[in-house]
Amino acid sequence: MQFDKYILQKIDEELKNYVNKDDKLYNASKHLLFAGGKRIRPYLTVVTYMLKKDDIEKVLPAAVAVELIHNYTLIHDDIMDNDDERRGKPTVHKVYGEPIAILAGDLLYAKAFEAVSKINNEKKSYEVLKILSKACVDVCEGQAMDMEFENYFPSMEEYLEMIRKKTGALLEAAVEIGAVMGDCNEEERKALKEYAKRIGLTFQIQDDILDLIGDKKKIGKPVGSDIREGKKTIIVIHALKTLDEDNKKKLLNVLGNKNISDEEIKEIIEILKPSIDYAKNLMKQKTEEAKNYLKIFDKDRRKVLEDLADFIIERIY
Repeated sequence: MQFDKYILQKIDEELKNYVNKDDKLYNASKHLLFAGGKRIRPYLTVVTYMLKKDDIEKVLPAAVAVELIHNYTLIHDDIMDNDDERRGKPTVHKVYGEPIAILAGDLLYAKAFEAVSKINNEKKSYEVLKILSKACVDVCEGQAMDMEFENYFPSMEEYLEMIRKKTGALLEAAVEIGAVMGDCNEEERKALKEYAKRIGLTFQIQDDILDLIGDKKKIGKPVGSDIREGKKTIIVIHALKTLDEDNKKKLLNVLGNKNISDEEIKEIIEILKPSIDYAKNLMKQKTEEAKNYLKIFDKDRRKVLEDLADFIIERIY
C-alpha cells in the first residue's frame, strides 16, 4: 500500500518540533528518529482519528507522542541486545556511546509527554496520558518476559502474551489514542481495540518470519540472526512441538550459537518451513479477524485501516 505522503510529512514536521536543538544529545535522539522508520504507529493514530474527523492538525501531538515512545524503546532495546545495526545504520549506542544513548532514549520518552501536554483538550489529554502510560508499562513487562525466555522455553500462550505487551501495546495505544481524539463511542473504541490487538500480533509474527526469509538489505540485519541469538520465536516454539526428534536436535544444537555458518542457517530454515507456514496462516486468520471488527465504520473511511492490516503481513521489512 502507499502511505499518504501528506500525512507522513505532517507527522515528520510535528516530530521536528520536539528535537530541534543541534547538540550531541539531540543529534543522538534524532539518529534513529529520522533514519527511515515506517511511521506505522503515528500513521495509525491519524487514520483512526480520520474514521470520524478530518482536521488532522488536532491529532498530530497525540500521534507523535506514540512515535517518540516507540523510538525511545528502540534505542534502549538495542543497548540491551547489544545490536550493531538498525534500519541499515549503526545503532545509537555504537555511534554515540552507551551513556549518551541512554539519555537520548530518556529524552524521547520525556518529549512524548511534552507532546501529550500540547493536546488542546484537557479531557482528551488525560485519556491519552492514561493510554500511553499503560502502554509503557506493558512494553517494559513484555521486554522483561522476552529476556526471561532466554532461560527457558516458553509455551505458545506465554509467547503470545509477551508479544501482545512488547510489540502490540504501542500499536494498540496508537489506535486507541486515535479513537479518543476522534470522539469514537464506546462500541467503536472496543472494536478498534480488538482490531489493534490482532495487528499487534501479526506485526511481530511477520518480523519473526522476515528474520528467516527476508532480504538482508531490506530488514537491515543478517538473515537468521534470531537463530544465532537463540530467540524463542513463534516459529521455533511451534517447531519444537511438531518436529521429529532428529530435526529437533539439529534445531536445539544451533539455537543461540553465534558462530554457525550461513549454510547451517539455510539448513535450519529448511527444517522450519512447516512452522513458517503455520505462522503465515495464523497471520492471515488474525488479519481477517482484525478487518471484521472495522465493519461498523464507514466503508470508505475504514479502507485505510483494512489496507494497513494487509500491509503489516505483506511488508518485506
